[in-house]
Amino acid sequence: MKPNNPFLITGYSSPLYFCDREEETKKMVDALDNGRNLTLIAPRRMGKTGLIKNVFYNLKEKHPEVITFYMDIYSTQNRGDFIKLLASTVLGKLDSAPQKAISRIGKYLKSIRPIFTLDEFTGVPKVTIEMAPGNEENTLSEIFEYLKSSEKKCVLAIDEFQQIGDYPEKGMEALLRSHIQFLPNVVFIFSGSKQHIMQEMFLSAKRPFYLSTQIITIDSIDSVAYYNFAASFFLDKDQQLKEEDFFYIYNEFDGHTWYIQAILNRLYSYSKSPSKDLINNVIEQLVSEYAYSYETLMTAYSQSNVSLIKAIANEGIVKEIHAGDFIAKYRLKATSTVNTALKNLISKELVYKSPNGYIVYDRFMSIWLKQQSY
Repeated sequence: MKPNNPFLITGYSSPLYFCDREEETKKMVDALDNGRNLTLIAPRRMGKTGLIKNVFYNLKEKHPEVITFYMDIYSTQNRGDFIKLLASTVLGKLDSAPQKAISRIGKYLKSIRPIFTLDEFTGVPKVTIEMAPGNEENTLSEIFEYLKSSEKKCVLAIDEFQQIGDYPEKGMEALLRSHIQFLPNVVFIFSGSKQHIMQEMFLSAKRPFYLSTQIITIDSIDSVAYYNFAASFFLDKDQQLKEEDFFYIYNEFDGHTWYIQAILNRLYSYSKSPSKDLINNVIEQLVSEYAYSYETLMTAYSQSNVSLIKAIANEGIVKEIHAGDFIAKYRLKATSTVNTALKNLISKELVYKSPNGYIVYDRFMSIWLKQQSY
C-alpha cells in the first residue's frame, strides 16, 4: 500500500520510501546469502529496524523462498519472556497449510502446551505458549529443532540483543550460542543500540559469541543523499525543499534519522513549501507534544541526575564531563556524584556517549531541557 506520507516514522513500506543505506544493504544481503551471521550496531532511532526490513525485502527479491523473522526483545525482562516472544515469532510460520503447521508444532514441542489461534486475514496459525519455569531450556531447544526441521532457509533478526545481558538468569549467551551453531538453515542478525555492550559480546574472547559474526555499524545517512531523497517527494507535490532548509534540520539533529523523519513528515503535511520559520514551528510543536512525558520522567530521578542532564543539554555536547569549568559553570556537585549520575543516565539511555562527547539521547528532550530554568 502506498503511504499517504512518504516520510515514515514507523514501519517499513518498500525501498521507494527508504533512504540510501545502499552499501550497508548490499553487505548484509551478501553476508546472509553466504551463511554469515551479522551483528548490526547503531544508536537507537538511527534506522536499524528499517535497514533490517530493507535487507529482508531485497533478500526475498532474490530468494522468494527465504523465510524472514524479526523480533525486538527490548521489553523482555528474563529468559522466559525471550522464549515466549521467540515462540510467537516463529511457530506456525514455516508451513503454508494451517493443519501441517499445527502438526509440525505438535511433533517438536513436547514440553509446553501451545495455544493456537488463526490469523483472520492470512489463516496462518498464531501461537502462544504456556511454559513452566523448569521447562525453559527444553522449550528453547524444541523451538530451534522446529526451525531446523523445516530445512528451509530462514533469517532471524533479534533486535536490541544486548538486553539478554540484563536477564536475571545467567548463561543466556552461552545457551543461545550452543543452539545457534547447529542450525545450518538459519542465519541470524543480532542488532543492538548499546555499542560498548554489543562490542564486548561479540569481540571479547571471554564471551560465547566471540568472532562468530560479521559486524556492521551504521551512523547518519549521507546528507546529500538524504536531501535528494527528501526533496524529490516535495517536488512531486509541486513544493520546494531548499537545500539550506534541509541542512538546517540535518545539522540541528546531527543527522539522526528518526528526528529528521519526524520533522519532514510534519512539513510534508502542509500545503506550502517548507521555510525556516515553519521548520522551527514544527520542532516546537513536536517538543511540546512530548513535554508532559518529559516532566513526568524527570520526577523519577534525583536532583543530581536532573542537574547533570540539564547541563549536558545546555552544552549540546560535553567532551570532558569531569572538567572543572563544566562542573563549576553548572554548579554541579563533587566529581564522585557526577560519576554516579552519569552512569545512571547512560544505563537508562537518557545520555549517550557519542564519538565527540556526551549528549542527551532524545534530541527533542534536549531541546525541552534547554527551555527549563536551570
